[in-house]
Amino acid sequence: MGAVRQYVFPTVRIIIWAVIAAALVALALKGADLDPPDALQPTGEITESVIPVAKGSVTNAVTVPASVVADPPVEIKATADGVIAEIQVDDRSVDKDVRVLWIKTEEPVEPVVEVDEESGEETVTEQEPKVTWTSAVAPISGTVDVTVLKDQAVTVGETIGTVNPGTLSVSGTLTADQQYRLVGAKGTAEVTLKGGPAPFTCTGLTIGEAPAGSATGGEDAMVEMGEAPEAATGAVRCSIPPKVKAFSGLGAEIEITNGNAKGVVVVPISAVLGTSQTGKVWTVAKEGAEPKPREVTLGLTDGLQVEITKGLKPGEEILEFTPIDDGTEGGVDCDDSAAYDQASMEGDIDAMQAFEEECFG
Repeated sequence: MGAVRQYVFPTVRIIIWAVIAAALVALALKGADLDPPDALQPTGEITESVIPVAKGSVTNAVTVPASVVADPPVEIKATADGVIAEIQVDDRSVDKDVRVLWIKTEEPVEPVVEVDEESGEETVTEQEPKVTWTSAVAPISGTVDVTVLKDQAVTVGETIGTVNPGTLSVSGTLTADQQYRLVGAKGTAEVTLKGGPAPFTCTGLTIGEAPAGSATGGEDAMVEMGEAPEAATGAVRCSIPPKVKAFSGLGAEIEITNGNAKGVVVVPISAVLGTSQTGKVWTVAKEGAEPKPREVTLGLTDGLQVEITKGLKPGEEILEFTPIDDGTEGGVDCDDSAAYDQASMEGDIDAMQAFEEECFG
C-alpha cells in the first residue's frame, strides 16, 4: 500500500495534469482560428446620396453682428480764395445750407493812366481792388464748429470748420459670402438693439469696403476655439431714426432682406459647386448611372438652399453632395492658392480640375 501511495498516485496525477494541459492547448489553438478566408472581406458598399430636384421658396436674409456708432462730423470747405471776413455762426445748431461765414476776395484792378496832350505828362490813378463776397454754408444740419479766425487767409477746398450731426448709425462688417448675397441691396434694414427697444427699420442702407484690418463679429469666441477670425471684405451701415433712443457702443444686429422667391427650383447648397451667379451640379440620369456635371445659373440663397434659375428642371435627380472635395464649403476659393498647391502635391486631379475650371477658365 505504501508503494501505491509513493509511486502510483503521483504518476496518475501527472498523467491527469498532462491530459488537462493538452486539452487546454488544443482548445486555445482551435479558438484562435478566427481568420477564415472571407472574414476580413468588406460586405457593404458606399453609395452616393441622390435627391430629386423640386420647387420651393427661398428668402435671402442676411443677419450681421453690428454696433451703434456716432455719425462723424462733416467738414465745411472754403469755396473761394481770400480771407475770413465775418463769422456768422459758431458753436450752435443750424439747419442745412445756413450761411456760416463770409470769405472776402480782392482782385487788383489796373490803374488808370492819363496823358496830358500838351506836356505829354502821364498821370496814374490807382483803382480800388475788385471785391467778391463768397459764403460758406453748412452741408448738413447739426452743431457748427468753425476752426478758422477772422482775417485768416484761406484757399479753395481748405477745411474751415465742421458740422456734428449728433445722429447715430448701426455699423457692421461682412464676409465675402455675405457680400455676394447682398449685391444690389439698398434702402432699409431691420435692426435689433441688445437690451434696447423693439426691432425697428433703419434707413439709408449703404454697403461698401471694410476698414483695413477689420474682421467679422465673434472674434473672441473663434480665438478661444483655436480658429482665426474670418477677414471682413465689406461693411454695412444704416441710420437710426431720431425717435429711437440708442447709445454709442450698444451691440446690435442688422437683418437685411435682399430678395424673396416662391415656387422656384431650389436645391441644397451642398449639391452645388459655387455659391454666387454660376455653379455646377452633378445629375444622375437613372439609378446606377455615372453622375455627370452640369452648369447652372444661381439665384437667391438663404444659406441652406439656393435657387436655380437656369440649368435644372423639377423631377431631375442630382447628387446631394458635390463629388469634388476642394477644401471649401460650397465652392472653390480662388484666393486660396495654397489649397491648389496642396491638391497638386497630393495628385488630387478632381480638386485641381475644379480650381482650373473655376479660377483659370
